[in-house]
Amino acid sequence: MRVVPGWALVSAVAAPILLIGGWTLGAARQPGGFDQVTGTISALAAVGATDRWIMTVALAGLGLCHCVTAAGLRTLAPAGRALLTLGGVATLAVAVFPLPADGGGSVPHTLAAAVAFGALALWPALALAAGQGTVAQRAPWVGLAVGLLLPVAWFVAEMAVDGGRVGLAERVAAGAEAFAPLLVVTALRRTGRSGRPDRTAPDR
Repeated sequence: MRVVPGWALVSAVAAPILLIGGWTLGAARQPGGFDQVTGTISALAAVGATDRWIMTVALAGLGLCHCVTAAGLRTLAPAGRALLTLGGVATLAVAVFPLPADGGGSVPHTLAAAVAFGALALWPALALAAGQGTVAQRAPWVGLAVGLLLPVAWFVAEMAVDGGRVGLAERVAAGAEAFAPLLVVTALRRTGRSGRPDRTAPDR
């Protein structure tokens, strides 16, 4: 039996398709066009946006996909799976609490987005339980988390200075986080391993 079931692969594949498809179709439906370099993903689901249901459904589907994928990664440490699930639930909350029509902010939306970006960047670092694995075994997981945190940091910096590439930064960060579970699922299914150290192997 595979360490990762087929349905988890389906959810991992669907996640980036929903996200990228959502922001592409949503932007195409905005009158006069939509600049995806400066405009955020949330703006496409904001109250008053044309066909806002497209991005809202995409975000909700993305959150559900992360939750399903986390359930399928049962050979990883519970902490890592819980953080991936938290990221999925927070993404659902982003869809539930849209930005207002006046272009202003929303505290629930902002908090949900912050939790989602943070959890979806950090979960690979907790994929192995504390004390498990050698430095070499843990390095790819930590490296993946660092690779996800970098675009998130860029997005936060763009938001802080009201930069002109906030939409692009958000898409890079969100896209990377959407693809990460697929990368993990594909690697585990290919190798047939959970990523945990072999407990039967002698210590060296």
